[in-house]
Amino acid sequence: MKKDIHPKYQDCVIKCACGNEMQTKSTLKEIHVEICSRCHPFFTGKQKFVDTAGRVEKFRKKYGKK
Repeated sequence: MKKDIHPKYQDCVIKCACGNEMQTKSTLKEIHVEICSRCHPFFTGKQKFVDTAGRVEKFRKKYGKK
């Protein structure tokens, strides 16, 4: 293998929008996510709309009652 062509593999912190932090390893030092296993509706059992980039509002505006 060639030397010095691979990125450095280091400790990483994954931060969720809900405040949950997880430790893992990655080539990045920090990763930000919008939803994790602690706040995802599948794991919590609570219904929650996960809206990225205003898709729900865009749908309601396009197909909603006028």
